[in-house]
Amino acid sequence: MDFELSEEQTLIQSMAREFAMTRVAPIAAEIDREHRFPSELIPELRELGLLGVPFPEELGGAGSDYLSYALVIEQLAQACASTAVIVSAHTSLCTWPIYQFGTDAQKKEYVTKLASGEWLGAFALTEPSAGTDAGSLRTTAVLDGDEWVLNGSKTFITNGSHADVFVVLAATEPEHGTRGISAFIVEKTAAGCSVGEEESKMGIRASSTTALYFSDCRIPAAALLGAKNKGFKIALATLDGGRVGIAAQAVGIAQGALDAAVSYAKERVQFGKPIAVLQAIQWMVADSATELDAARLLLYRAAWKESRGLPYSTEAAMAKLFAGETASRVAGKAVQIHGGYGFTESYPVERAYRDAKITEIYEGTSEAQRMVIARSLLH
Repeated sequence: MDFELSEEQTLIQSMAREFAMTRVAPIAAEIDREHRFPSELIPELRELGLLGVPFPEELGGAGSDYLSYALVIEQLAQACASTAVIVSAHTSLCTWPIYQFGTDAQKKEYVTKLASGEWLGAFALTEPSAGTDAGSLRTTAVLDGDEWVLNGSKTFITNGSHADVFVVLAATEPEHGTRGISAFIVEKTAAGCSVGEEESKMGIRASSTTALYFSDCRIPAAALLGAKNKGFKIALATLDGGRVGIAAQAVGIAQGALDAAVSYAKERVQFGKPIAVLQAIQWMVADSATELDAARLLLYRAAWKESRGLPYSTEAAMAKLFAGETASRVAGKAVQIHGGYGFTESYPVERAYRDAKITEIYEGTSEAQRMVIARSLLH
């Protein structure tokens, strides 16, 4: 069993780390405080090829693999969880399903623009009344001549205000439940498509999270992604990959929080000594480091299997479940180690604590991950 990264993976990891530390970290607190999407970073991410890491070069990507992609998200999240999820949602939730299920024409039209970073993408599944119960979605798509007509609304759309194109799930035969759902590629300029206001969130506040509305939205018949009524399978497959991205985000958040806690413990003096000599602090650091290492190994295994085209649904769920809950625990301990200062915006652990929680919720809650894992064992 080889735990070493390849030379290419190491180079990509180093490049992402340098970008995260020199360009992302200096503005992370500011964009979080202002709830401001970091538009200035998108051209730089595009130039570095970080918006299409796992996709072929002939389609505008970097031609690397999913482990390299996970390494990039991890490094970005150490500096700013918001920036990490912008890249993750774009890559895993929009570009990937078009690359995996699209026609040659769709790949040429959309993957090339998305993987190169010319366009930013988003994924629209969740609705106000359909979260984990995605099969109950109410957005409909009806074929009218050579066009599909969409009506309904979506919520919690990451990159919503800044995406150029959306992968949208809609009911084409509502009476058939999950077997009557189809996937569509919808450009933001489509008539009848509109974006709602930004959500004001507890964490990842620099990412864009909006509603999406369809009012007799007309798109070409060729905008159908995959086969009619096979959209739910496309959504499930997409979420598997998305969970790898969120697990990477969680690992990055936890690593950033632990690094900050270790640094603070060495510098903070109480009772005449650095608090790092106190057993209570040492145990929190030791527990955090051990859990983080386990989460990272689960993440890398899932990403490794995805890169090799092996089944990875259960592994992705395990990685996402454990990494998300680890991020919350590690960030919580980091705040505790900082004491009262950890409860202020003067130190980054306060932001890490808020950002970590969402990794237990989106791309499937921790409870949903347990369902996936249990089903694989008990089916």
